[in-house]
Amino acid sequence: MNTKLQIAFFVVTGIALAMIAIWAIVTERRLKRFFLGKKAKDLEDTIVSLENHIIQLKKSKENIEKEMAVINAKLKKSVRGVETIRFNPFPDQGSNQSFAIGMLNEEGDGVVFSSLYSRDRMSVFAKPVKNHKSEYELSAEEKDALNRAKV
Repeated sequence: MNTKLQIAFFVVTGIALAMIAIWAIVTERRLKRFFLGKKAKDLEDTIVSLENHIIQLKKSKENIEKEMAVINAKLKKSVRGVETIRFNPFPDQGSNQSFAIGMLNEEGDGVVFSSLYSRDRMSVFAKPVKNHKSEYELSAEEKDALNRAKV
């Protein structure tokens, strides 16, 4: 009985050693293929080149992030909402030739232009807007144009 156990032990050990040997041979072949024609200097140059590329990518990323911050700041100041309202201020004459145009940025700053048309003349007005409000009195049409122009 003891002999059978020893034989089984030697067979299992032999199979394990054979598997380890096969694994070592396969790994050795892979490494030879990988390093084929390469010297330690070539690998060192490759690693240094990759490191330089990574440094360049980090610098580019930082520059892009700075540029995006500038673009976003400019975008907040640019006109984002525009609305035009046509109306007739004098019901007894003409048609919807008068208008109010509201132009606002993201922060609610901008301008409202309005035009009053009559047969004998046309008047144009511009009123500055700060934080969705104007220090000048706004007509109902101008208020409507600004409300519709809100971003």
